[in-house]
Amino acid sequence: MAEAGRHSRHAAARRRSRVWPVLLSLVLVAVAVAGGLALHRSSQTDGRAADAATSTPTVDQAARSAAVDQVLQRRSQAVLAGNEQAFLADVDPGNKRLVTSQRTLFTNLRQFGFAKLTYQQLAQQYDDTIAQKHGPSTYLVAVAMTYQIRGIDLVPVRAMLGYTFTQRPNGTWMLVSDSDLDKRLPRGSHQEAWDMSAVLVKRAARVLVVVEKGQDALADKFVTMSLSAVKAVSKSWPGGWNGSGVVIALDDKMVRGADYTQPKNAEDALAMATWVYRTLPGEVTGEGQRADSYVVVNPHNRNKVDARTLAHEFTHVATAPYGPYAPRWLVEGAATYVEFLPMDGQKDLAITQYRLDVRTKYLAKAKSLPADATFFDQADSSYPLSWLALDYLFTRFGGVEVGTLYRELASLGSTQKERDRIMLEHVGMTEAGLFRALKAAAAA
Repeated sequence: MAEAGRHSRHAAARRRSRVWPVLLSLVLVAVAVAGGLALHRSSQTDGRAADAATSTPTVDQAARSAAVDQVLQRRSQAVLAGNEQAFLADVDPGNKRLVTSQRTLFTNLRQFGFAKLTYQQLAQQYDDTIAQKHGPSTYLVAVAMTYQIRGIDLVPVRAMLGYTFTQRPNGTWMLVSDSDLDKRLPRGSHQEAWDMSAVLVKRAARVLVVVEKGQDALADKFVTMSLSAVKAVSKSWPGGWNGSGVVIALDDKMVRGADYTQPKNAEDALAMATWVYRTLPGEVTGEGQRADSYVVVNPHNRNKVDARTLAHEFTHVATAPYGPYAPRWLVEGAATYVEFLPMDGQKDLAITQYRLDVRTKYLAKAKSLPADATFFDQADSSYPLSWLALDYLFTRFGGVEVGTLYRELASLGSTQKERDRIMLEHVGMTEAGLFRALKAAAAA
């Protein structure tokens, strides 16, 4: 499945029994529109109130910005250095709940092993209710967290959160809340794995797994499955893949924009590959520049996830940097194609029989390749038909050409005209032509 936030989420679909490969990994993708960095004023606040808050002569905005920058720098350096006292020094000591949650946050952050970590102020916000709660010096600001997990993230990536600061009598600034802005931020913000309750992080080569604190056996199980899946995708994806598999398997039902409180997601989804950004949506491009994806497992269906499930999701991880425009049949077909290939420790699937069954059961009734708009409404047929299309493309044109086709469609295929042009250039047929070719192959 894909991700959330500008995360498009890949959710492995319903009925993943072992009757047939199609039931192994029908992965639903729901696109979560995160919005950009343009945050909203409170409904209780008009423009004049906001202007007054930012232009009052009693506030030296440059000095405040510089002071808050120092607080943010101290917090990031404290995480990198392992200094809990320094991390908590700028937290309101009178807010015991905040101090406790920040202590948990520090402990969580330390387990991830950041090679880089910084916090950057983005845009000041104003909310009269929050100002009345915290006092006249209230400073509410959106913050970008830039980080790179050592051995996992190939490049620094960014996430969003929001902080509320107030000024102490001695002129310094302290953090009084880290949740006041949550409802205004893009979906998935302040829902990183480290933002939850106490976690346990376990690593292996190119693998990082996050579970609840104390769930060591579950972590070990996911590490083993992830290692197998990473190896499979690295071997099978055209041109190879040198990225890493991050698997978040927490009890929380909302993590990184993966929302398992929604009935359909809770019932059908096994996992979602949630996008990770080099630049946030709205900073450089409206969609944001993707760097990678982290996989979030559905706590309702956690015991149904296996190495093939993760191979499907890691294929989405491998292709995430290409762009957002590939047709859904290609996105899901490619992930399912890799998932069904032979894997270490997994029984080989009866692909020849499965191909025949897809042709008989689904292709015979279809009139076209699965359309983006109705893909998930017709998931039972969309996934096998998409797999069949990729099976045909890999067999006829080879992995190199399929990989190149995917890259160009993902980066440039924003319109049907562009999709047709790219398809004709690389495989000599449009999407409609590919469907006709599938029909012809089935009749041969």
